[in-house]
Amino acid sequence: MNPFSLSNKTILVTGASSGIGKQVALSLTNMGANVVITGRNEERLNEVYQTLEQGTNLQVSADLTNETDRTNLVSQLPQLDGVVNSAGVVNPYPIKYITQAKIDETLNINYEVPLLLMAAITKSKKLNKKASVVFMSSISGQHPHKGGSLYSGSKAAIESLSKVFALEHYHLGIRSNCISPAMVKTEMYDDAEQDMTKQAMDDHVSQYPLGVGTPTDVANTIVFLLSDASKWITGINIRLDGGYLLEGK
Repeated sequence: MNPFSLSNKTILVTGASSGIGKQVALSLTNMGANVVITGRNEERLNEVYQTLEQGTNLQVSADLTNETDRTNLVSQLPQLDGVVNSAGVVNPYPIKYITQAKIDETLNINYEVPLLLMAAITKSKKLNKKASVVFMSSISGQHPHKGGSLYSGSKAAIESLSKVFALEHYHLGIRSNCISPAMVKTEMYDDAEQDMTKQAMDDHVSQYPLGVGTPTDVANTIVFLLSDASKWITGINIRLDGGYLLEGK
């Protein structure tokens, strides 16, 4: 039996209408999983759904910052063997421009949503024994950058949440891990290119010995963490940075 196979596993992917979440959903079904995908943009979510490998898949459009939408999503969930918490925002702001509204916006999406979602899923007993949960952090969680007080703070909180989830659920064989990507070529990468000069972007990209990442690079790591090949791994944070931090940046 192939320990990397996801056959007969059912996995929830949030933020699946674009970027990393979209690729995760595609990669999971390619490895044999059935997926439940959710995102705020119903049109884009449906486009992703149409490209999935055939299986018992489900799409549920939801704004996970809305309690009613979260409750509706959880009520439709089948029994799950895995969850990928992929939804998130960056929202870079220098400290002097931070307001309560900006704090609420970033921390709500990046921290409160996955926390409240996992609370609802576990309370409703929708998570099978020996399931695997993956939280999306960032290298910014351990290596903050200018303008990153909200984003970096939210990701540091996610890393702590993942460890607490692992501690509270290991008696059921349920695992919880984080992944921390550096720059990945998603829509956020395209936005950054617009906000920076070409020279500044080229200078940054040149600092990646293995080049910047792709959504597939991240998805492959998530596939591993959801598979039985990683059944002895819990409570860790895997850094994916193409060697960016090798020289102690």
